[in-house]
Amino acid sequence: MNIDFKDVMSKRTDEELIKIVTVDKDGYQPLAIEAAETEIKNRGIERMTIEQVKTDLTTKMEEQEQFDSKKVRSLTRFIHFIIDTIIWLIIVAILTYPLNANDGFHMLIGYLILFAAFIGYYSIMETKYQKTVAKFITKTKVVTKDGNKPKIGNIMRRTFCRLIPFDRVSFLFTASGFHDRLSDTSLIKDEY
Repeated sequence: MNIDFKDVMSKRTDEELIKIVTVDKDGYQPLAIEAAETEIKNRGIERMTIEQVKTDLTTKMEEQEQFDSKKVRSLTRFIHFIIDTIIWLIIVAILTYPLNANDGFHMLIGYLILFAAFIGYYSIMETKYQKTVAKFITKTKVVTKDGNKPKIGNIMRRTFCRLIPFDRVSFLFTASGFHDRLSDTSLIKDEY
């Protein structure tokens, strides 16, 4: 199978071409790199521009590596799950204590309280503090993929995604589980 690298590289942006011939050089075949270099020459991209883009890309990559090094591991996330589930169930027990469990209407109210307490606990804690009780204990916090404080929309998506079956075990198979990936958030160590 022959690949026309010249055609492929002609469709790349200037930044992508520069990335291929500089910081990502090891990830490409020699013919692809040669085609990218030729395309850069054909476009007349100046050496100074190439060096500036290379510097910017290197800086971004270093920042991403530094951010990734702060991400929390699966064991810590499992501990969060256990602690936060206990806290949530304590809240539910307190709120449902006065209800009569033998009455169908009160059971329905109990289930609604169970659901509301779940949504309320995670959304209020993570919106206000970027943390739940478990995250306070382990000194971690929720941030967006670029390291900023998440907006309410991110937190609400994150909270409702926790209801996806197998969300809790998704962290055992990938670095970012469902509720991180689908809400564009991450969990990192909090450096006060």
